[in-house]
Amino acid sequence: MTSKYMALPQGVSENQFDAAIARFQAVLGAENVLIDGDVVRPYNKVMMAVPSEEHTSSAVVTATTVEQVQEVVKICNEFKVPVWTISTGRNFGYGSAAPVQRGQVVLDLRKMNKILHVDAELCTALVEPGVTYQQLYDYLEENNIPLMLSFSAPSAIAGPLGNTMDRGVGYTPYGEHFLMQCGMEVVLANGDVYRTGMGSVKGDKAWQVFKWGYGPTLDGMFTQSNYGICTKMGFWLMPKPPVFKPFEIQFDEDSDINEIVEFIRPLRIAQIIPNSVVIAGLLWEAATCNTRRSDYLSTPGATPEHILKQIQKDKHLGAWNVYCALYGTPEQVEVNFNIVKGALKKLGKGRLITQEEAGDTQPFKYRSQLMSGVPNLQEFGLYNWRGGGGSMWFAPVSQARGSECDAQYGLAKQILNKHGLDYVGEFIVGWRDMHHVIDVLYDRSTPEETQRANACFNELLDEFEKRGYAVYRVNTAFQERVAQSYGPVKRKLEQTLKRALDPNGILAPGKCGINI
Repeated sequence: MTSKYMALPQGVSENQFDAAIARFQAVLGAENVLIDGDVVRPYNKVMMAVPSEEHTSSAVVTATTVEQVQEVVKICNEFKVPVWTISTGRNFGYGSAAPVQRGQVVLDLRKMNKILHVDAELCTALVEPGVTYQQLYDYLEENNIPLMLSFSAPSAIAGPLGNTMDRGVGYTPYGEHFLMQCGMEVVLANGDVYRTGMGSVKGDKAWQVFKWGYGPTLDGMFTQSNYGICTKMGFWLMPKPPVFKPFEIQFDEDSDINEIVEFIRPLRIAQIIPNSVVIAGLLWEAATCNTRRSDYLSTPGATPEHILKQIQKDKHLGAWNVYCALYGTPEQVEVNFNIVKGALKKLGKGRLITQEEAGDTQPFKYRSQLMSGVPNLQEFGLYNWRGGGGSMWFAPVSQARGSECDAQYGLAKQILNKHGLDYVGEFIVGWRDMHHVIDVLYDRSTPEETQRANACFNELLDEFEKRGYAVYRVNTAFQERVAQSYGPVKRKLEQTLKRALDPNGILAPGKCGINI
């Protein structure tokens, strides 16, 4: 017997699901309850090296108000239907919009797209889940509000709420996005609406300026979890500085990574360089400028070193390309730039490139836009390197030490090359940590290469864990595996919280490895 649905929730019969769908339609309107395969199928598209069928949704429902979200969770509880919530649904490389487990209903909140408040004096914003960075940027520009955004890349179609809930990072001095979050509104599994920080106090006006409130601070509990559905988020915005000075430093050899990090770290900790510095590898920058592997060779496997050197020469790139920016008054920027130049002179290597020298050339232009809060989509060029639609982000964290980064780079490249894939990665320098972001790119249309990519990702997780390196974020196909890396005590506590808050296990079961 063929079902009218692409999949059914686990343990739910078709008749039961029919009844749930009828209830969704009564609350949301039939036009906001999607079951037709042609409409639902785009939500199931994945870039991971696993069968799409493992992440097929049963239906998609869209909500426009908090009250509708409350009704959705009540219906899910009644019929024991699991729901996977997305905001703008563009989580490329980390699972896209598809649910973590087959049969979950996707709750799409992109129609909840109101910019609720922007305070130009206190530099805060309050937004709904469907607000994109491009939408917020346009609002600031149209209203001549001199505030600057921080976002991941590519940024225009992503949103601040979704990115912050997954603890994403950006490229400005406000690049640690969860640190800049201030006040959440969350619909709990029982339909209650909870506000973090000062938000629970009737008439309070400090919700977006004071994080902590009274008693336990619970904001972090709702990030990278399935304990609630965030329907509003406040966050801090950076005032536009009088002077913004982006610059790049190119280094010619892979082995320079150790010295680069030792050069950058003290400047970052002292806030001489205040933004999240990027140390981008050769192929990352070449690919974003639409360089294709097929431009240089047609044979399978990892790209040979002599070809990499040829690309480096042809595209006028470094083996490592370091992007930084200075912000402030002319006097501040001049002083700090002189300190940077002095430290670089002492290092004795690296080519310094300023905005005046680079002009509108890529990739300098899009990197400058990221560091100044101007959204763009340039980084989608990564997917053209091999083609075929396969992408999985591998994102281990390390100390900001040259020796650590050197070890991680060498290990990652060795494993990738072993499986016939290329190292396409960058380091993002926080204050004391390094987010090492690697895009495992492969041709998903080729079963053999997809199999190799899956084996490669598993080996990356295994070998990095053996050396004490864990990832901070991962695609939905590997979330259970990564949860195991963090040990049984953490998992037991998360399970205890899940059972208390969501006894029916309706909110995104399996997200980040958390189940009842």
